[in-house]
Amino acid sequence: MRLTTKGRYAVTAMLDLALHAQQGPVSLADISERQGISLSYLEQLFAKLRRNELVTSVRGPGGGYHLAREMRAIQVAQVIDAVNESVDATRCQGVGDCHDGGTCLTHHLWCDLSDQIHTFLSGISLADLVSRREVQEVARRQDRLRSHGGTPEFEKIKASAIQ
Repeated sequence: MRLTTKGRYAVTAMLDLALHAQQGPVSLADISERQGISLSYLEQLFAKLRRNELVTSVRGPGGGYHLAREMRAIQVAQVIDAVNESVDATRCQGVGDCHDGGTCLTHHLWCDLSDQIHTFLSGISLADLVSRREVQEVARRQDRLRSHGGTPEFEKIKASAIQ
């Protein structure tokens, strides 16, 4: 299966946005810092997410991004599709020229797998992910690390997070 960084980062950034939505507009700089994704890359992704009406932007001081719909109405597959990614298990990107310009023996098997993965991701909303205990634990740890960055307390939190 091939899911590139673009799709993974888009889902990660949208999940971060969903987790922090109650705090008002979320800046890309904050997402960048928490998730370790470059700001310029996030700007490119969010332009596509905005065009696909998954996020809305707020300009000016205190600005940032909001989800354009409720968390339960945004599926992981929609996020991946919005950034022009495909979940493709074939070696030919679904074209069918995988064996000397023609279809290989297992082409349809891998196409079916790609369809199953897309269907699976279509059944998972941002709300489903936000409600997961382990996702909430990771988010709390990231927020603690960020709020204590550069202090002796930061080093203690960081050391305990590694263990």
